[in-house]
Amino acid sequence: MSEQTSGTQRCDLKDLNQCMSIHTRKITDSCRDKDCIEDLRVYLTTNSQTILDTAANVRVRSAELITTYIDVEPVAFDRNHYCIDLTFYYRILADAIVGSTRPTTLYGLAVFTKRAVLCGEDSRAHIYRSNTRFGAYDSPSTLFANLPTAVVEVLDPMVLASKVRETDPCGCDTLNVQVPDAIKALFDEGLVISGGQRQLYVTLGQFSIVRLERDAQLVVPVLDYAIPCKECCDAPGGGEDPCEMFSRIPFPALEFSPRNCDEGNDCENKYQTC
Repeated sequence: MSEQTSGTQRCDLKDLNQCMSIHTRKITDSCRDKDCIEDLRVYLTTNSQTILDTAANVRVRSAELITTYIDVEPVAFDRNHYCIDLTFYYRILADAIVGSTRPTTLYGLAVFTKRAVLCGEDSRAHIYRSNTRFGAYDSPSTLFANLPTAVVEVLDPMVLASKVRETDPCGCDTLNVQVPDAIKALFDEGLVISGGQRQLYVTLGQFSIVRLERDAQLVVPVLDYAIPCKECCDAPGGGEDPCEMFSRIPFPALEFSPRNCDEGNDCENKYQTC
């Protein structure tokens, strides 16, 4: 917003005749979750599984969210509500001690599924938008507006605990997990879904926000049109003296001051002038 002209108030907010109709997405419903995912199976790569079978000790280092698959289906007994099935795919990194050598890195895949039910309102409209194709006829594409759009915001999970179990000889602890090919392609080796002498499990803590959105037309008061005030240039700072640019940077005084042990990363500006 600092790169746009602030302008002056262009209309009286009490005068609804001086407003503008815009198209945006309306949030119909939302929820937040704090999931503690206990004993989540880690499907290691082929080489990592071989190392795990002979490792003396294993410690999970980190968990990274790779992607999230979302599926939205209407609730049969209430057309205003929708089931949101979420599947989270994590890349798990761990360190294994084999003998007296240095730790060896293990990595694999963990999968977690959950469901949320939210109000998405009801719409029977069908929306058509033209796709411009140069040299040919414009072909309209259909957007099925009777289903809302699900949006999920997720933080990388925290590793709370981990453990190694011996594989059940009867294979009773083997789950039939379906891993998409796009997820498998992110690993340089095949994943061991079943087999092996040992299995790695992790407990993760995850924060997430789920919401449903629908296209809507809203009327908003018009203050001014946003016109950029920054001029286009070939490269950032290309025509500016670097010393002049550096002179405008405030001195980072806080970076030279020791912090207390209980002082975390705050949201205030860490660059302060003396």
